[in-house]
Amino acid sequence: MKPDITSAPLILSRKIRGVFWPVLGLVLMGLSPNHYPQTEVNTKLLITPKTLKNIPLEQRVVIDARSKFKFLMGHIPGAVNLNDWREFTSKKNEIKGLLIEDKTFIANRLAKVGINPQISIVIYSDPENPWRTDGRFFWMFERYGFANVAILDGGFDAWKESGGTIETGFQKDPNPSKITQKDINLNSEVIADKYLINKILSDNNYMLIDNRTQKEYHGAIPYGSPRGGHIPNAMHIHWPDFFNKDGTLKSKPDLSSLIQKAGIQPNQEIIVYCTGGVRSAMAYFVFRYLGFKVRNYDGSWWDWSHDPNLPIEIS
Repeated sequence: MKPDITSAPLILSRKIRGVFWPVLGLVLMGLSPNHYPQTEVNTKLLITPKTLKNIPLEQRVVIDARSKFKFLMGHIPGAVNLNDWREFTSKKNEIKGLLIEDKTFIANRLAKVGINPQISIVIYSDPENPWRTDGRFFWMFERYGFANVAILDGGFDAWKESGGTIETGFQKDPNPSKITQKDINLNSEVIADKYLINKILSDNNYMLIDNRTQKEYHGAIPYGSPRGGHIPNAMHIHWPDFFNKDGTLKSKPDLSSLIQKAGIQPNQEIIVYCTGGVRSAMAYFVFRYLGFKVRNYDGSWWDWSHDPNLPIEIS
């Protein structure tokens, strides 16, 4: 029997629904931040105060990246105060922020504070610090070939709120480690320079991320750079956007949504930069946590803007 004028649309409707809803479901899954494809999250890079308390003292060293004054006022017991990231940098041709790669210097400096590649390193700082140097130290240790490095989620504030013991006054002299220059293995996979970046400017296998403020991205030069603007094709993500107001890392769905809006694909290699590779190092940490292959450009805008042969964009 032929369908009448009312039943025909119903039959057609059922057929359409049979195809429409499964397809729609797949589309929505692809658009949803919770289903945004990415490599496996590396949860070992971010630890809670509770986890830190459970690590035996002899198996870890805690690095306090805050100022000396804040360290004196209170710190995690036994922490080592590395308060100046610039101590591990050199200045070449007016370019600041370049990480020192002299293995003898590195080994001697780290030996004095009891650090070696065989021990776990946990770094924390002040969540209110606009540069969050714990990220720079995290990246630095990975560049030096250390495999067991993590950041304390929420920093010192989270430690206090968890009821963690607090120590005041000067740091105790740590037992020197036996680290030597042979223990320093520079990891070329985590660093970028202007030559690499200039080579891949139009390569879709890479994504450049500018982690400075919007004003800097659009041309402001508050830190004395000779030129303003940004590296061509670089997307902008202000590094604090990865974190909650209390300094803890945002949830995985929120982070996925943020990077999805920036047009970042899971198969792309990420290169982050800022002014001198400090703020961008916090972004480096986040992308490492999310499982991306990522490099930090330590020279960053100080380096790029000094070379008149390199292109810039102002928008």
